[in-house]
Amino acid sequence: MTEPASSIPEPIAAAFAHQRAGIVARRQDFGLAERRDALVRLAAAIKENEQALVTALAKDFGKPEAEVILTELMPVLQEIRHTLRHLRRWMRPQRIAPTVAVLGTSARIRSEARGVCLIIAPWNYPFSLALGPLVSALAAGNSVIIKPSEMTPATSALLTRLIEQTFSPTLVTAIEGGVETSQALLALPFDHIFFTGSPAVGKIVMAAAAKHLTSVTLELGGKSPTIVGPDADLNRAAAWIAFGKFANAGQTCIAPDHIFVHHSVKQAFLSALRDKIANAYGDGHNSAHLAGIVNEQHARRLSRLLGDAVTKGAKVILGGEAEGNRMAPTLIEAITPEMDIDKEEIFGPILPIMVYSDIEEVINRINARPKPLALYVFDKRRAELDRIVAATSSGSVGVNLTVIQYSHTGLPFGGVNSSGIGASHGHHGFRAFSHERAILVNRFSALPLIFPPYTDRIKSLIGFIKRALG
Repeated sequence: MTEPASSIPEPIAAAFAHQRAGIVARRQDFGLAERRDALVRLAAAIKENEQALVTALAKDFGKPEAEVILTELMPVLQEIRHTLRHLRRWMRPQRIAPTVAVLGTSARIRSEARGVCLIIAPWNYPFSLALGPLVSALAAGNSVIIKPSEMTPATSALLTRLIEQTFSPTLVTAIEGGVETSQALLALPFDHIFFTGSPAVGKIVMAAAAKHLTSVTLELGGKSPTIVGPDADLNRAAAWIAFGKFANAGQTCIAPDHIFVHHSVKQAFLSALRDKIANAYGDGHNSAHLAGIVNEQHARRLSRLLGDAVTKGAKVILGGEAEGNRMAPTLIEAITPEMDIDKEEIFGPILPIMVYSDIEEVINRINARPKPLALYVFDKRRAELDRIVAATSSGSVGVNLTVIQYSHTGLPFGGVNSSGIGASHGHHGFRAFSHERAILVNRFSALPLIFPPYTDRIKSLIGFIKRALG
């Protein structure tokens, strides 16, 4: 539900009004130099606040410092660097060759700012998933209001201070708050909304946007499957899966949600996976290299999922220990469809292992679910890889790796249907925050020769053109 405009808190309404008032001037004055300057200032502010960010994320949910640098700082700085390198070309109008119907004209596509944009950031990567979209929005020439997550208060407060110190509020502002703040923001007629979060909340955002016919980019999630084939390099697969699943304690939208492992390599794969987990997180839930669960509510949800699975016959084969907001990397098997863990996105350090014999069985199970944000396949056989990719649909595919497709600024990052709408990163993010405006200029078009009245001569000419076009 969105609030009626009359009930929107004055600070939120004022922030939106200030940005809306500057749209016309910004379209004229916020060119390449100004956009580059904004991005350079943002990069400098991020670097200056590196240690403060490490402290904030440790306070919010115990992220290790190296993980903060790897997953929160570096993606945004890489996005800025890539954008600065290519922005001039992205902004350049694109010349389009004429078709037969419009001979005598010249055509181009001009990328223009959408206007005032809203970025609603999630809690799992509260820094990079707020500022990554901001890079694209600024590159496209927009003004932005960011709504940080209330579930990571220390990071959200830091983000708000960083924005205040770096930008004019008419260009970028951050507004903290809970669900009521999000509802008030969604009641406003933004020109574009970029939301990262769950499919359930994504439906609410899309419904609110529809009231104003606001365009949206939705980065959602889902149960991303992973396949370990009979010819997989098992040590490589175990290393990548352990990293992709247990980084950020599994609270990653593209983390492997569950594993399908071929029966012929199950035991060898499990042995390799146990070794990789022990080497990385030897102290279980007390490991200094493992992040915590964001809050008690989510910790209880994970405990419920695990308890429900065990009650219904699942077997814990590694881990399972939990204390407060910390849970050990956990492997379980003997999963059945009636278990909640087989239905819900896990979003935590619990990894179900399922055995298969026929790849068609796996493909059918994947296709029976909503389309996932990511699909991972470990196998050396090119024909088998091509078969799986051709028979399934997902936002992205990782072959013999996990999660780092997110880091490739040349690739679109986004889902399909329930896992997302639209794409981000690099040129794809620039386009998401741009209106591609078609411009056609008449030079010596001959079309007036067939304007009405439709005399016999003109009908004959039209007939000739029809025959020429086939």
